[in-house]
Amino acid sequence: MATLIGLTGGIGSGKSTVAAILQDFGAAVVDADAISRAITAAGGAAISAIGLAFGQSFVDKSGALDRARMREFVFSDSTAKQTLEAIVHPLIKLEMERQIAAATSSLVVLDLPLLAENTSFNGWRARLDKVCVVDCSPETQIKRVMARSGMTPQQVEAVMSNQATREARMAIADVIITNEELTLDELKMLVKAAIIDA
Repeated sequence: MATLIGLTGGIGSGKSTVAAILQDFGAAVVDADAISRAITAAGGAAISAIGLAFGQSFVDKSGALDRARMREFVFSDSTAKQTLEAIVHPLIKLEMERQIAAATSSLVVLDLPLLAENTSFNGWRARLDKVCVVDCSPETQIKRVMARSGMTPQQVEAVMSNQATREARMAIADVIITNEELTLDELKMLVKAAIIDA
C-alpha cells in the first residue's frame, strides 16, 4: 500500500517546485491542477457541461475554457464558483483516483491546491498519511507571481483572497516546508529531510 501525501500551498509558494522535487526523488505525483487544465482544454470532459451551464461565451475559439474570463466571473459571483466546482471537481476526483490506482511508486503525492479550502477536496484529508504545506510570506507570494505571470499586485492579492488563509493551511499541516529565500539545492535538501527520509 503506497504512502499518500497531500501537498498544498498558496499561489506563488513554490508548491509545484516541491512536487517536481518529489517526483525526481521517485514519488508519483497526482496533480489536481494539471487534471483540471486537461478536462477544461479543447475536447476536455468538462467543456460541454461548462458551455451548457455558463453559455458558449465562456468557451474560446479553440473549444477550451476561457480561463481568464471564467476566473474573473467566479471571483465576483460565489454561486457561479459553486456551479463550476460542481462540474469540474467530480471529474478531477475521478481522474485522481485512476492515477492513484495506476501508480507504481510506494510514495504517492497528491498536489492539491484546495486541500485547506472548504470544498469537496478537503474530503481527501481523511485518506492522507500526511499533509505537507509549502509556505512563504504573502510578500514573497506576490513578488513571485508578478515575476512569472505579469499580474499586478492587486490581481495577485485577489487570487490570494480567494484561497484558504495561511493560518488555515498551517492548521492542517503535518509537515511545513518554509520556502523563503532558498536556493533550489537547499529546497531539495529540505524536502528530502522532511518527506523522503522522514
